[in-house]
Amino acid sequence: MNGRGLLLVIGIAAVSPVSAERAVSSDFPQIGACAIFREGGTGFVVTTPTYWLKGWISEIRHERRLAGVCPRAGKAPSAYTRDDWARAAAAAPCVEKAAEAREVDVVRVTLVAEAWETPWSHQHGASGWLFRGHFLNTALKKGGGVDMDASWLARCGAQP
Repeated sequence: MNGRGLLLVIGIAAVSPVSAERAVSSDFPQIGACAIFREGGTGFVVTTPTYWLKGWISEIRHERRLAGVCPRAGKAPSAYTRDDWARAAAAAPCVEKAAEAREVDVVRVTLVAEAWETPWSHQHGASGWLFRGHFLNTALKKGGGVDMDASWLARCGAQP
């Protein structure tokens, strides 16, 4: 660790610790770059389905945010509601303890949606950030913009 405390980025299935150095490289994101948001694929013996949102970056914003204490829903992530997920995402990045709160630089992007695969019922997959044609509380439509943290994205590969 670098001694500056522990930042938490809200994970897709749970809260996961990462270092204060964010997962955004100097050459990604770029305007026009293809990017993908993935959710699922967890498990060792039986893996959960992978759902995704793929598009291109139309806008990049650098912001200073207060990394405050992560919200706690008081239930397992599998029981989170759409509002619970939205609250968790809005608080990111966040920290475990109030003493670790500080201002951090974040990179936000607008991802223009081109294609996606989301679960449509709880039998298809746990309700997460992608569910029933939505990313959090934003309905997905081809050519529509979705605001998100750049560190949640990966470069597009050959397959979603």
